Amino acid sequence: MQRRDFLSGIGKAGIGLAGVSLFGNMLQSCSPPKRDKWNVVFILADDMAWNQVNYHGFGFYETPNIDRIAKAGMQFTDAYSAGPVCSPTRASIMTGKNPARLHITDYIPGAPYPYARLLNPELPEVFKTVGLPLQERTLAELFKDHGYATGHFGKWHLSKDKDYELGRPGDPDSQGFDDVFTCDKPEFGAPPDDAHKAVAITEHSLRFIEENKNKPFFCYVSHSVVHRPLIEKPELIKKYNDKPYSKDPVNNPIMGAMIERMDTGIGRILDKLDELNLTDNTIVIFYSDNGGFEQQQKQDPLRGGKAMLFEGGIKVPLCIKWPGVINPGTVSNTVVTSDDFFPTFADLLGEKNWPDDIDGVSIMPILKIQSGIDREYICWHYPHYHHLGYKPAGAIRQGNYKLIEWFEESKMGKDKPYQLFNVENDPSEVNDLKEYMPELAEELFEKLKAWRKKVGAQEMPVNPNYDPSKADWRFFERKGYTIVDGVVR
Repeated sequence: MQRRDFLSGIGKAGIGLAGVSLFGNMLQSCSPPKRDKWNVVFILADDMAWNQVNYHGFGFYETPNIDRIAKAGMQFTDAYSAGPVCSPTRASIMTGKNPARLHITDYIPGAPYPYARLLNPELPEVFKTVGLPLQERTLAELFKDHGYATGHFGKWHLSKDKDYELGRPGDPDSQGFDDVFTCDKPEFGAPPDDAHKAVAITEHSLRFIEENKNKPFFCYVSHSVVHRPLIEKPELIKKYNDKPYSKDPVNNPIMGAMIERMDTGIGRILDKLDELNLTDNTIVIFYSDNGGFEQQQKQDPLRGGKAMLFEGGIKVPLCIKWPGVINPGTVSNTVVTSDDFFPTFADLLGEKNWPDDIDGVSIMPILKIQSGIDREYICWHYPHYHHLGYKPAGAIRQGNYKLIEWFEESKMGKDKPYQLFNVENDPSEVNDLKEYMPELAEELFEKLKAWRKKVGAQEMPVNPNYDPSKADWRFFERKGYTIVDGVVR
């Protein structure tokens, strides 16, 4: 892991005042060059782990083009997704609002767990009929209001289902996107030739950029790599199988092949910007919507993975290239989250009409290397079971400290239903500090509960039909269970 220099004093530095480390002689402040409007290319990976980008120092996965973005701009050592699964983070990116406030805290539509100790919160009716409510102002609508062409290419996962069609409320073209190509992960057993549509997504993105080269554009490149099912061409998989340490649990050859295909497409996009002389006028972001699959690739040095509030489920790669503003090779250890994209882009556009209930903060001062951001802590709310996950939980990070509340324990009245970790010194979250720092643990616990109340987070009710013999059926895939009409057989 890269060394970080957090100012970790609780109540003094706060989460937003973490420093920025600069490589070389880069301490001068930066002013953006004269531009009427900046183009934005936002590249989103699906379930890509923090340790699957090569620029974080893990050599198995080859990401030379993602590394190009990081080396030419700023990489964030402590970037988080607002949720540990797809839809919550994607909703957060689009709106700047925390998933708990939006009541989109699980992937849409989620799954029933009729025998668990707690029940999932009831999904609001609008999500059953539309998905992300149409009254929410999206990033695409923000850019469109400022004269941008807007394009969405790839996975959406904010509609009521994945039967996308143009003109249907809830699909991307109803949420501000002018040019739309939607696709999703393949079925298990699909042919390996571009199964996840990484090439198709790239081709649509290239066409969009070419067609809008003379006007400002927002290009949202939303991959389903490296989500299950793991499918790629055998010859590319063989390349990674033949690598040293390919059997190490932290390495997965099929994922390596899938990531390489996506990375190659990212390189084509960067090359297209060069070809059209747009590079110096375009901001490029690479990000992942949550952590990776622990069951198929260990997230070391982080604990856990997707659908968990351990670091492996929510700490993700993020790098941003902004020519003339961000010095190449800059590293920020400020804690940021997906809630922050909307207010940051609103700041970029000079937008003054922000919704009052935006949860993110603009990270523009960090990008311009001017100052820190004014935020004391960030929180997560995951009131759900998941067949890849651990237990329903909430979490708060303040400074270097992170508290995880386990909802089964708190709902059943257990004393101290939480764990406390110093994630700077203990990224694997193995040393529970709650007995050693009881006052801090209680302080963070109270802040977490107060935050949930403030944003109107939905709570999990106790299940009157709890059945201990079937309570763990969420792990059906590993135990050979099948589901018929929502009931485990």
